Amino acid sequence: MVLTGQPVLILKEGTERRKGRDAQTSNIAACVAVAEAVKTTLGPRGSDKLLIDSLGDITITNDGATILDEIDIQHPAAKMLVQVAKTQDQEVGDGTTSSVVIAGELLKRAEKLLKQNIHPNIIIKGYKMAAQKAAEYLNDISKPVGFDDEQLLQQIAATSLNSKSVGTAKELIAKMAVTAVKNVFDPETGIVDLDLITIIQKQGKSLDESEIINGVVIDKEVVNAKMPKEIKNAKIALINKALEIKKTEFDAKIQISDATMMTAFIDQEHEMLREMVDKIAQTGANVVFCQKGIDDLAQHFLAKKGILAVRRVKKSDMEKLSKATGARIVTDLDDLSSEDLGVASVKEVKIGDDKLIYVDECQDPKAMSIVLRGATKYVTDEAERSLNDALNVIADILEDGRALPGGGATEMNLAKNLRDYAASFQGREQLAIQTFAEALEAIPKVLAENAGLDSIDILVKLRNAHQEGKTSVGLEVFSGEISDMFERGVIEPYKVKIQALRSASEAAELILRIDDVIAAKGGSEGAGAPGGGMPPGMGGMGGMGGMPGMY
Repeated sequence: MVLTGQPVLILKEGTERRKGRDAQTSNIAACVAVAEAVKTTLGPRGSDKLLIDSLGDITITNDGATILDEIDIQHPAAKMLVQVAKTQDQEVGDGTTSSVVIAGELLKRAEKLLKQNIHPNIIIKGYKMAAQKAAEYLNDISKPVGFDDEQLLQQIAATSLNSKSVGTAKELIAKMAVTAVKNVFDPETGIVDLDLITIIQKQGKSLDESEIINGVVIDKEVVNAKMPKEIKNAKIALINKALEIKKTEFDAKIQISDATMMTAFIDQEHEMLREMVDKIAQTGANVVFCQKGIDDLAQHFLAKKGILAVRRVKKSDMEKLSKATGARIVTDLDDLSSEDLGVASVKEVKIGDDKLIYVDECQDPKAMSIVLRGATKYVTDEAERSLNDALNVIADILEDGRALPGGGATEMNLAKNLRDYAASFQGREQLAIQTFAEALEAIPKVLAENAGLDSIDILVKLRNAHQEGKTSVGLEVFSGEISDMFERGVIEPYKVKIQALRSASEAAELILRIDDVIAAKGGSEGAGAPGGGMPPGMGGMGGMGGMPGMY
């Protein structure tokens, strides 16, 4: 700034600034680069990414949220798309790649409008109206799903797994996901607490041999070799108290003048432990899960009474055991009664070198466990990510009760309706709404490209079908044909679609509103670096966790 011929510095020396069209172009280019990085993972025929972090650890995945979380993105605008994926994952657990692809397309197409001298605020206004109208159309084409509609629920879980690397185990994992979520669903609140579902990975065997447990799996072992290793219809006590003699918390001296006093002192400790065990046994309990320690002598007394005991069980596992077996956690043995006991079958299982405790065959389990098997840790890691997506989409369906056709059918229907809606406007907003419609068509286009199909032919066929009023027609990528997605069983939750739409729209609007990027010296490289505000060689994405040239 210059006043009366003298320059006035208002920014710190070394600060870089980009404003106007230059800043917008930089931000859009960075976000489009992020979308391009993940779009090849979309759909059943999507590719995987091999990610290597700075320590050399490897992750093989096609999960959008995981990819964007692992790579080290530096550009501040691009980080907003990473947040879109994280929000999508936290809120609904699926649709992360779709939301990022849509956001990238909205920005890429907005840049064309900017070049036609359409003001960013006009574009933002049009995008807002389009997103609101799209939400109304989504509600119109949704289909209700009931709690007891087992087949439909499994189809929804399988749709989520189609794009994952679970191979022949897809049907098994889908079935396990539906069973687990239905058991932990609370009909009173209408909420699913997925924390009540434990997922344990164990390498060995194959994915097909994964299993679901109607109860809880504890990564512990029986504390004493002389205790029984399996008890059917067990009476289970949950104790949040150490079965040990409590040591004094301050210095104390005990004066013992002869051997008989020493013997009496030891006998007194033994008797106290025996009384603890007797109190447990009197209730009829034959399995004890203790949140704290169990003295060696107490283990001996428990074993003599045929009681199976497990010690130092995590608090979260104790709560799951309570939910699964109906037992009540007690903190004082004097309060323990037969009414506090739960019922289940308990056994110690050895898998490889590890031992686990299976608490199975619970009468009405409100906590479930799934043991995933696989040849390597990379396989079980990806299987767990896939299972988490399936669990989330079933939870979304049970909480919301609405489903939409997949395979790009929903996006094509929205695009068709938004074009009709745009025709009702006379101003420049019409162009922004039409652009929003075009951006949504990127989903079926990318699905076709990833499947090796001709995307232009597919789009033309889909447009014609939706013009004829076939609202649920989408792309069946395995056959390469367009068909009714509800009939094909390619179904997605309403919550996933609406969240992806809103997240992508809001992120695009936020980035388009930026017209000035001021980067302090030593700040983020991406904001003020030369070459359009992107670090050299990385397209505005910064370091890629040890993957130079991957994109």
